[in-house]
Amino acid sequence: MVNFTILAGGYTSFVVSYLFNSDTNALSVLNQSPTGANPSWISLHPTNRSVLYAVNENPSGGLQSFLIGQNGQLSGPIDTISSGGDSPAFTTPLSTGQVAVFNYNSGTGEIVPTQAGNPLEFTSNYTPIKFDAPVSHPHMALEHGSEIFVPDLGADKVWRLVEDGAPGKFRVQGEIDQPAGSGPRHIATRGNTLYTLHELASTLTQQDIPRAPNGTTGPLIANFSILPEGLPQGAAMAAGEILLTEASPSFPEPFIYVSNRNTGVQDPRGDAIAIFKVQPKLELLGHVFTGLDQIRGMEFGGPEKEFLIASGVAGSAGTIVLKRTEGGKNLTLLTRNLEIPTRTSFVWLN
Repeated sequence: MVNFTILAGGYTSFVVSYLFNSDTNALSVLNQSPTGANPSWISLHPTNRSVLYAVNENPSGGLQSFLIGQNGQLSGPIDTISSGGDSPAFTTPLSTGQVAVFNYNSGTGEIVPTQAGNPLEFTSNYTPIKFDAPVSHPHMALEHGSEIFVPDLGADKVWRLVEDGAPGKFRVQGEIDQPAGSGPRHIATRGNTLYTLHELASTLTQQDIPRAPNGTTGPLIANFSILPEGLPQGAAMAAGEILLTEASPSFPEPFIYVSNRNTGVQDPRGDAIAIFKVQPKLELLGHVFTGLDQIRGMEFGGPEKEFLIASGVAGSAGTIVLKRTEGGKNLTLLTRNLEIPTRTSFVWLN
């Protein structure tokens, strides 16, 4: 594969389609598709790669579906529903044909069924999800077996949700406690291991997943700072995204890549991506500086997930593509496109 089409959401009223040529290392804008306001998080249907879901991260939040056409051009929105709350920051489709969306500001969410045979159309057969915490800021949903894990930055918990009798109806069956004040933002799982990226503490932790439905939360196996050295005075750091890659022919071991976000005095090097090896134990390998300002979303693509696209939510540093090198232990910048100054989430279409 030489040409890759990549969609990118952001705090605008459009989704951008990029073309990345892996022979020439050129990244260019193909088109912009109009959407509802602030499609900050976009997600691709797991089996139908012509279906895209997007949030509208607004006080009256929304969830939209789009049909993906040639060159990543979007048709639609085909369907739009309320997210049931304030500022949905994340959406993802599930293997069951349902679509999860969670509202950061109001601490609520929905897991919405789609019509049988038509993943572009949402049904009305769902009930709101509310978390029992004084402060709740759910920021992600991850399918793990029959459960949905929801890291809650405000409650310092990972909630464990299960379907309650019918699609669209879910209940909290347990929780995995996180360090007080750490602010769990995004998570990844590998077997029975949970890796949690904490926004407020700027840490990556590892722990065993307790036996369902709740179990006893055991001690952390590992707890690493993700911050690079040499930050300027006045830097205000907050963790962003976590990505886990498995072994492949060119990359003989698994790795975890996490992004830093500096919301204070900017580092001239830009924000850094921290790289961790996973086996035999979690270990920080180093940092790669990107020139970006607040990396909220990044995503791997290519046959072996050898390419990484990323952008900042602030500034004007555009969108970059990096390549995994040294068997995955490092990243090398390939190209930068400055046409669109900021982006917040990505999906690779091929």
